[in-house]
Parts: sequence; structure tokens; C-alpha cells
Amino acid sequence: MNGRSVRGMSGGATRYTTLHPWWEPLRTEMSAHGRIQDAIAMQAYMKGIAPFLGIKTPARRVLFKKHLALCGTPSMVELPAVVRAAFAQPEREWHYCAVDLLVKQARKLGPEHLPLLEELITAKSWWDTVDLLASNVVGVVLKRHPDAVARWNQRWIDSPDRWLNRTAILFQLKWKHDTEEALLFANVRQHAAHPDFFIRKAIGWALRAYSISAPLAVERFVAQQNLSPLSRREALRLMQV
Repeated sequence: MNGRSVRGMSGGATRYTTLHPWWEPLRTEMSAHGRIQDAIAMQAYMKGIAPFLGIKTPARRVLFKKHLALCGTPSMVELPAVVRAAFAQPEREWHYCAVDLLVKQARKLGPEHLPLLEELITAKSWWDTVDLLASNVVGVVLKRHPDAVARWNQRWIDSPDRWLNRTAILFQLKWKHDTEEALLFANVRQHAAHPDFFIRKAIGWALRAYSISAPLAVERFVAQQNLSPLSRREALRLMQV
């Protein structure tokens, strides 16, 4: 049993309102390590996107590592239910644990898992989970399955959801010399005039990352585009030192 379920996440997927049994040993540890004063500060820093237990990242990762040592990783069949159950919890630390689990399993995921990843990107969306999913999970899947890139990139870059736009811009963040330059530049052009801070920041970040591998190409591209000051400044940061 995976706990009581309801309909809820995008596409009518099943959401788990109680923790999957795989998480249960971690629940006790997480409950014991939460600090109310840290929870208040963390929630304020993340603009109230979710309540927090009050477990800072280094401590949470230690607890998660111990949990993996005790329980092992869930099977690939169980994985969607496990991560959905964590995302169904109110506290943000559970969402982080689900993302950490997906990062660990990223090389075992395939295009069939992209609907799940999209579902999580658009659930309780904020940069803290979206960026890790985009660059460390989606990016890993699409690099290993290039035939899926065009379809999913188009879906996300054309989406009215800014977090899916940000995902399209960022999924190649760690591809270095393997970056599909034309695709990156096309994504940037499409949203160069976007008014949202997170899109403008993503544009600059993606271009800056690619400038490590192709500085002249990025410099030429930035010179030819009408980018926001934020995007331009972030894109050229490594070439201005």
C-alpha cells in the first residue's frame, strides 16, 4: 500500500497524501531534527512557497544519506509513487528529498519519466526545486536520449508556465561542449523580452554556463540580441573579469 491517494497533480495523476512506506524510517529522523526558528527563517527566505520542518540542507542530506544506506533506493517501478508521496507532503524538506532521490537515479530515467518530471516542476514551483530538476535530472535524461529533445523543448519553451520556460532554457546547463547551441540561442531569443525575473535570470545563467565552452559564440550572440540588462550582465560575467 502507498497510502491514501487523491487526484490532484497535472494530468490527473495520483497524489499520495500519506508517505510511501519507503520514506517512513526517514520521517522519524526528520521530525527529531527540525528546529522551529530555522523553519520560520527558511519559509521567509523562500517567500512562503511551503512550510518547513527547519532542517538545513547539510543536515538534511546527512539524514537522507543514512536513509539510503538503511533502505536502499526504491525500484524504478515504485519510484514515481515514492516521489509523488514526498511532494504531496506540505513541508519543503520532503520535496527536496524527492528531488535528491531523482538526481541520484537520473541516469536510470528515460523519456517515459519526463511527464513525471514535468508534473513535479509545476508542483509547488519555485527556483529551489525547479533548477535542480531542470539541470540535474531533465538535462541528464535528454542528453542520454537526444531524440526526445525537440519534442519536450518545444512543449516547454512554448508553455504559458514560466517554470517550464525556465526548464527549457536551463536543461543544457551542464552539457558544456555538447550544448546544442542553435537550440539554446533559439530558446533565449523566444523569451528575451520576457518580463519575469526568473526567466531573465535563467537566460543569463544559461549563456554564462555556455560561455565557458564557447566564449566567442556567446559574446557575439549577446552583442546581437536585445537582452534585458540582467540577462546581459549575467551572460557576460565570466568574460568581464
